[in-house]
Amino acid sequence: MAEIRTTVCNRDCPDACSIRVTVEDGRAVKLGGDPDHPVTRGFLCFRTNQFLERQYSPERLTRPLLRNARGELEPVSWDAALDFAAERLSRIRAESGPAAIFHYRSGGTLGALAHLTDYFFERFGPVTVKRGDICSGAGDAAQLLDFGEEDSHDLFDLVNSKSIVLWGKNVFVSSPHTIPILKEAKRRGAKLTLIDPVHHRTAELCDLYVQPRPGGDFALAMAVARILFENGEIDPRAPSFCDGFDAFRALALRRPAEVWCGRAGVTLREAEAVASRLGALKPAAILVGWGMGRRINGAGIVRALDALGAVTGNLGVPGGGVSFYFWRRRAFDHSFIGGARTAPRTVCEPLFGPEVLAMNDPPIRAVWVTAGNPVAMLPESETVARALASRELVVVADSFLTDTARLAHLVLPTPTLLESDDLLGAYGHHWVGVARSVVDRPPEVRSDLEIMQGLAARLGLGEAMNGDARSWKKRILRPGMDLEQIEAAPQRSPHSPRVLFEGQKFPTPSGRVNLVGEEPPQEPRSAEFPLWLLSLSTDKAQSSQWAVPLDGPSECTVHPDASPVPDGALARLESRIGSMVVRVKHDAKQRRDVALVPKGGHLRDGRCANALVKARTTDLGEGGALYDEGVRLMELKG
Repeated sequence: MAEIRTTVCNRDCPDACSIRVTVEDGRAVKLGGDPDHPVTRGFLCFRTNQFLERQYSPERLTRPLLRNARGELEPVSWDAALDFAAERLSRIRAESGPAAIFHYRSGGTLGALAHLTDYFFERFGPVTVKRGDICSGAGDAAQLLDFGEEDSHDLFDLVNSKSIVLWGKNVFVSSPHTIPILKEAKRRGAKLTLIDPVHHRTAELCDLYVQPRPGGDFALAMAVARILFENGEIDPRAPSFCDGFDAFRALALRRPAEVWCGRAGVTLREAEAVASRLGALKPAAILVGWGMGRRINGAGIVRALDALGAVTGNLGVPGGGVSFYFWRRRAFDHSFIGGARTAPRTVCEPLFGPEVLAMNDPPIRAVWVTAGNPVAMLPESETVARALASRELVVVADSFLTDTARLAHLVLPTPTLLESDDLLGAYGHHWVGVARSVVDRPPEVRSDLEIMQGLAARLGLGEAMNGDARSWKKRILRPGMDLEQIEAAPQRSPHSPRVLFEGQKFPTPSGRVNLVGEEPPQEPRSAEFPLWLLSLSTDKAQSSQWAVPLDGPSECTVHPDASPVPDGALARLESRIGSMVVRVKHDAKQRRDVALVPKGGHLRDGRCANALVKARTTDLGEGGALYDEGVRLMELKG
């Protein structure tokens, strides 16, 4: 008989959907959105709808794999796997100190218990850990500097907006459960604006679409600011709650609006239209996409948008705000984990490959990878692969043999999202839920917590890691959150605001907004490589963990005038550091200076765009400057 069971998606996505799983004879046969969850509202994204193919894939890892003397990965028992790991880690620590061990944890699961791997390695070492953030480092740093905190109004507060500006945000791909709320706001009279160099389906939802050149968002924001100052549409109270007001005004007035628009690649009329939707049409909310932050001037761009929200008086009021991130860990207490503060040294995440190769005194001898696939995720994929291949111990905990796992000495099988037992926040809303195992996992699969406990028992740390998943959930939840209630139904965190910065109160040292006063650096366009490479999430691939297996070369979308390569032809997409074979697709709605390829491709399949991207960091926050790589298309003949 069929049974309906409920869990929460733990993958790297803002929506953290509540999933209803139909189970027959112990096997999941159907997935659907939970209609009782206020955000999920009964539907799932395409990627999650297809997850059963991945759940029951014959490529799923179900036993530990250890590399033998012939260089092959072969199945071993858990005792053999953990004995091997414990012995090697102990020896490296004794010989070179714990700094010679690098624990790299990423977002392959967003569960709160994943942090316990950090706790183990901190107690064992502390060891080397990562710093920065490949996805959001620039935006995080920008909003923390400007506001003292990064969070958002309640998601449903958007219905109070008269204007919503989706600045670099493709909600159909990255935040599909925001769409019903945007449609409700529009039904109530809100005007929707999309600003994005890439044309995508979100434009259909909006009344106004502006298509600046890649990286031109800062210049567009300055044009908008100048128009607002000249039209007298600045909130007269802004100087009282903004530090650096005069410097920001001077920056906006440094160039005529027409010059700023020229730098942005937009018309003056378009900038005036955006200004009217922030100054005259209030309250206005700015929803900030993550792609803009993945540029050398990424923090500067986000800071400019923060400033626009501040000087127009759209902060701290219902229907306003500048939303980059929902603080998904606000309901959790991980203060018992020191992280980078207690680590002997750190590796900058976007510079993983070059830094690991360069480190000495001591060199990195061992890398343990939790919830990540750095070869595919990070720039200079070949350099990352070379860095891992040259270590004496690489351990990867994953459900599949990823590009990274293929380089490991030891691969440890972990649960899928349908087998997870964890606690989840979201970075697209404020609801907290539990992930529970809705189907039995294979008997030789263990959670990251169980793996750490197995290691701890061998390394004298058993007492520190004791406790089942449920007891750790209770320990991690902040007061005001009740685990039993969350187990019954996802709960909105009482620690999260309905209206952020209400009354224009900001947790900065001065209690005021810090406005940007300087123009950030910017990568010049190359004549040799004239197209900006943008590797974007799609409905089929948001990261390598979500990528639906595809045959043949990756698709590269360009404007028909951007390259002489015909539509449908094979071409070589080249950058300064690498190349990949692609099939060209023409789209006249795209700009002539971009080349779009899907995100999440595997290096082993020749579909990994990060193999073309030089490892560089953003202006603040040590994020990855992933979208500043110039490329060209060369047709393959014969």
